[in-house]
Order: sequence, then structure tokens, then C-alpha cells
Amino acid sequence: MSEIQTSGTELTSQYIAQITGDLERNTKEQERIGADVEALQEQLRTLQHDHTMLVNMQQALGSASPAAEVDTKAAVSVSRQAAAESKRSKPKKTAAADAGKAAPKKPSTEASSAKAAGKPSLVDLIRNHLKQQNEPRSAAEISSALTQAHPDRTIKTTVVRTTVEGLVAKSHAHRTKQGSSVFYTAATAPQPTETEPQPKAAAN
Repeated sequence: MSEIQTSGTELTSQYIAQITGDLERNTKEQERIGADVEALQEQLRTLQHDHTMLVNMQQALGSASPAAEVDTKAAVSVSRQAAAESKRSKPKKTAAADAGKAAPKKPSTEASSAKAAGKPSLVDLIRNHLKQQNEPRSAAEISSALTQAHPDRTIKTTVVRTTVEGLVAKSHAHRTKQGSSVFYTAATAPQPTETEPQPKAAAN
């Protein structure tokens, strides 16, 4: 009996020692993996922060439009942007076909003739939209409204901003600034107040 008890005690001691060693190794491994996970999470947070900053910078640079340059070159910019917008709204060839051939400069005249055939220009669309509004509208709001009203046309915010700045330069629209945002309203045409001179009675 004493021999059986002794062997059983030794076996139990071996199991306890092995389990204790396994627990220590398990605990150390958990600590190591936990430290790795923490470091990776910190790297992930840093990358997410950098990604947010880069996206904001990209959007800010993409929507930037110096007002001074637009004011000085408004007429030229409006005509070029309107022609480019008309060409984008009427895709005729695939990109592969365009890459194989040098596109002639005749599509601009074709776009102008198509526009003259009944398709309103972007300038007309913006002017009419502003006349229908009771409150000032930003370039982004104008672009969104025109895109919903004309889904067949590609209307970008940068093109709308350039076009409406051209209207401001021609006194066809007004520009107001609220903080860092710019809003536009239609210019109210003055009512004609000229009166025709009364014809003088012929002297008898």
C-alpha cells in the first residue's frame, strides 16, 4: 500500500509540475501576443489618422478654385468649361478608340451646334436655377440640384463654381461669403423706369 501511495504521489507531483510549467508558458505567450496586438492597434490608429488627413487634403485641393484668377479670366474660363462639359455629356467613342486615334478639334463645334439645337447651356441652367431660389446657394448645392434635374449630363462642382463666378463677373449673379463658404444668388434685373417724353402740342 505504501509503495502505491508513493508512486501515486510522485505521478501527481509530475503532473502538477508540468501543468505549472504550461501555465507559465501560456501566460508569457499571452503577454507577448497582447503586446503585439497593442502595437498593431497603435499602428492601425496612426494609419487611419493619416488616411483621414490625406482624404481631407485631397478634397480640399480638388475643390480649390482661386477667386482672383476666376474673376480676371472669367469669360475665357466659362466658355472653355462649357465646351468641355458639353463634350463630356456626349461620349461618342470608347477610351480605346480615342487612344488609337488623335481626336480632331471638331467635336467642340459639334457640341456647340448640338447645344444650339435645343440643349440648354450650363450657364443658362445655372442662371435659371438661381432665379428660382429664394435663398443663396453654394456651388455644391447648385451642382447637386442640376445633376438631379438633368441626370443625362455630367455637372461637376468645379465647373459650376467657375461658371457662376463668370456670371458674377458679368453682374448676372451676386456672391456672398459666410465664414469660409461662398453662396450665390441671381442678380435682380432693375425694372425699366424710363418714361417716354410727352409729345409737344403743335403750335398753331
